[in-house]
Amino acid sequence: MGEPLDTGRPHPARVYDVLLGGKDNFAADRAAVAEGLKANPNAATAPRQNRAFLRRTVRYLAESGVRQFLDIGTGLPTSPNVHEVAQAVNPAARIVYADNDPLVLAHARALLTSTPEGRTAYVDADLEDGAAILDAPELRNVLDLGEPVAVLMFALLHFVVDDHDPYGIVEKLMTRLPSGSHLVISHITADHDPESWARFTEIMRRQGIDARLRGRAEVERFFTGLELVDPGVVPILSWRPEEPTGFTDAQVALYGGVGRKP
Repeated sequence: MGEPLDTGRPHPARVYDVLLGGKDNFAADRAAVAEGLKANPNAATAPRQNRAFLRRTVRYLAESGVRQFLDIGTGLPTSPNVHEVAQAVNPAARIVYADNDPLVLAHARALLTSTPEGRTAYVDADLEDGAAILDAPELRNVLDLGEPVAVLMFALLHFVVDDHDPYGIVEKLMTRLPSGSHLVISHITADHDPESWARFTEIMRRQGIDARLRGRAEVERFFTGLELVDPGVVPILSWRPEEPTGFTDAQVALYGGVGRKP
């Protein structure tokens, strides 16, 4: 089950909400962001470009025929959400959101409503217990695990430190899904501006949010056994861009990729 609501310490989903200009956060989250932005002002740019990456990848998958999506680490609703993008392409698309923050789940149930043709559901579970997510009745009522599923992990895996076996977590999830399933990842990196992101990460760690920034090869490793969709694992600004953003890879500092299970 998810974590109890603790408003006295920052939570990644609510910190992300602050960075996106949202209102569903608490003083501890805002204080953590204020301190972090002093160390690295670019931290406010990454979340917005991450949402653009979400739109591009989910639309690509829906247009490629994917009808089922599992969004792990959903975060607080910020339109457009996964079901809005997928169901704009295919109104019958089905989406399950999974998170372990009670505020996220409360907002998701209230705001993330499906088209009449499709379905959405919400699972209260932690990424590190992938079996609990896949076996949850809420998920099984919506997704058919005998058919391809796109597993979405946007800005999530950098919160899983090496001691918690992030690669094993991803592998176990994908092992249970059939051929034709996909994995989408975006992941913070310090490759382009190591000093600024190291300072930001240390400030978040002191606030109780641990993180592990990974290089390109480390992010590519999450796709082991999968076929990478062109252009592979790249800075997200370079993943099938639609128009110039005016930002640099150092400012956005996220790698992203899409892989298909053969």
